Amino acid sequence: MFFVVGILVGAFLATQLLTNPEPIKVAPALLAELKGYGITDHSSVLPKELFSLKGLFSLRGLIMLVGGGFLVGFGARYAGGCTSGHAIMGISDLQVPSMIATASFMAGGFLMANVILPIILNL
Repeated sequence: MFFVVGILVGAFLATQLLTNPEPIKVAPALLAELKGYGITDHSSVLPKELFSLKGLFSLRGLIMLVGGGFLVGFGARYAGGCTSGHAIMGISDLQVPSMIATASFMAGGFLMANVILPIILNL
């Protein structure tokens, strides 16, 4: 019970005391790249073009949110644990499967961010 109350109090304090009222600063080169993908709203950390009801009920939203969620769950099950578990615990124990899994996660993330995501965002 105290754990749940602590989470709620901590979340409230973080949102009230640790928020930054300044607008988000984005590098000009990144702004140009995001504009090429159709992302023009930079008023919050999560772009409304990707994280909104309108974005959810589009082909892009379906692929990114539903497909991505499925792939995360499948990958965690297939790899025998999540990315954090392998990267933090597995590597600290010098477990070879965790080192391979973490390198694969990083390679997959690089491939997604630099190859697949630009294709999806241009749908």
